[in-house]
Amino acid sequence: MDSDEAQKGGGIKSHTRCVMCGDFNQLSLRLRFVPGEAGEVTASFQGHSLLQGYDGILHGGVISALLDSVMTHCLFHRNIEAVTGELLVRFLAPVPYDARVALRGWLVNETPPLYQLKAELARAGTVLACAEAKFMQRTSGNGCNKKGGTS
Repeated sequence: MDSDEAQKGGGIKSHTRCVMCGDFNQLSLRLRFVPGEAGEVTASFQGHSLLQGYDGILHGGVISALLDSVMTHCLFHRNIEAVTGELLVRFLAPVPYDARVALRGWLVNETPPLYQLKAELARAGTVLACAEAKFMQRTSGNGCNKKGGTS
């Protein structure tokens, strides 16, 4: 998988319909992730009114998904396909629903098949939300089966 494929999730066949970055999902936010020289991954996101929770504020679930997504792509850029096992999000300040925000994710620790990552969501250099997560490397037997249950 080359960097362009990983950036779009396109090199990962099981990820092409992702609601955050998938090219084959009409509801996708079409996030694009860029690897940094220090191993981190970044993306930019422009919010809009359909993603509000309380009036004027970006929904916390959207914020959580953005942070989860940038960490997932940090692993994709290392050719690691993994699923989120644990996600802890800290909401530090309200995120205006129409804000352009910067996302950044980085690897903290790896003991394959387990990976620990951190991420932050910032506006104009101020971190408004951050996350820590544990990911499990995905194999053919540790995802959901087609009937909706776990394997």
